[in-house]
Amino acid sequence: MLRRSALALGVALAVTTAFGAPGAARGQLPIFDAHIHYSRPDWDAYTPERALSILARAGVHRALVSSTPDDGTLELYRRAPKAIVPFLRPYRTSEDRHDGWTRNPQVAAHVEQRLQRGVHRGIGEIHLSVDEAGDPVVRRIAALAAEGGLFVQVHVDQTALERLLTLYPKVRLLWAHAGMSASAETVGRLLDRHPMLWVELALRSDVADGARLDPVWRALFLKHPDRFLVGTDTFTTSRWESVAASVAAVQAWLTDLPRAVAEQIAFKNGDRLFPPP
Repeated sequence: MLRRSALALGVALAVTTAFGAPGAARGQLPIFDAHIHYSRPDWDAYTPERALSILARAGVHRALVSSTPDDGTLELYRRAPKAIVPFLRPYRTSEDRHDGWTRNPQVAAHVEQRLQRGVHRGIGEIHLSVDEAGDPVVRRIAALAAEGGLFVQVHVDQTALERLLTLYPKVRLLWAHAGMSASAETVGRLLDRHPMLWVELALRSDVADGARLDPVWRALFLKHPDRFLVGTDTFTTSRWESVAASVAAVQAWLTDLPRAVAEQIAFKNGDRLFPPP
């Protein structure tokens, strides 16, 4: 089972040059999923083989994965290193996220220790408020990211994002959920002003009504085709059952874009930013 799952994702990886992934014959694109978690509650419900199989069958040829704790990410990466892009979530447990992690030196030490493995391509997903943007652990994460050429995936609102972009202009930021509720106009203005910003669209159901894109979002994708990625977000265990449906919804609205633009957003941007090992 393990070999079949890893093989399925390995085969899907070849889609970047020849559309051989599941669904490609129906005109679908391979998907680089920029927002997957495989955290501790998921482990009992889904073995690593099962999780990898779910991604492969949904047409996800590569996935950006972060988990609480980090061991879940590393387990998927160990089994499918060409298909998993490991990010380091700073939270050692779920309590860290809600217990002043931005000022906890033990969290900073944890991040430094885990990064010494040399496999992580970024740090995050992290959650913080505008008032926490300059806290010691956030400053340390930004310094480590700048030194190592790593992305930082941030789940923040527009105000906190702008603060981060001002404080850490050398850090490449991946804005989770496009800010969750930020308008297309706001996203576009920030992209125009900040070349170190990229945006992923997990859970942004307002982008399209079925296969028809919102006109403002569509214009933004045409203007900045190299700055967007898509995602699923398995933030809770039950979300693993929604991966296929989430990918199918993305596939639907990608058809409303020129093929070259659709390919960039679907998988080429992810593959360019995070080349396979």
